[in-house]
Amino acid sequence: MGQIEWAMWANEQALASGLILICGGIVATAGQFTQWYFGVYSIVAGVLVCLLEYPRGKRKKGSTMERCGQKYMTAVVKMFGPLTRNYYIRAFLHLALSLPAGVLLATILGTACLAIASGIYLLAAIRGEEWTPIEHKPRELPQVGGTIKQPPSNPPPRPPAEARKKPSEGQEEDAAVGGPQTNPLPVTDEVM
Repeated sequence: MGQIEWAMWANEQALASGLILICGGIVATAGQFTQWYFGVYSIVAGVLVCLLEYPRGKRKKGSTMERCGQKYMTAVVKMFGPLTRNYYIRAFLHLALSLPAGVLLATILGTACLAIASGIYLLAAIRGEEWTPIEHKPRELPQVGGTIKQPPSNPPPRPPAEARKKPSEGQEEDAAVGGPQTNPLPVTDEVM
């Protein structure tokens, strides 16, 4: 069996936890909880996590499905260089962002999810994984003349290739000329 790419799982977990943090922060702020300012912090931290985690990294083997509009965010994430490429830094960043949000009940689920994502990123970093952007290869358009083949000479239904008869030389000449064909069986006109 192949190796598990842990960074892919951590990316999905962190993106989901960022959205959960935003939702919990909205509930805490709109509900005017006693420490509602932690709800505002959760909204800001959730947005930051979502922006960081939206672009998927390229997988080592196989193909990677790009998210819609990812190329714009990939350029922003690439600008930060090793700060966003290194999974050790991401693991500790996510852990640091999750701790203050754990104070409120409304944001504790997002905190737990982000702490789990941090652990998965730490595992990915220990295994030597690193974020690399998905690069687009220019598509090669097929040449029109190279893909067109000769159409079949006889109409369907066609017999299999091994069952087709090769015409003899005499029959080829008659068919090419378009002259009359001779019937090999004698035909008589007898009416009864």
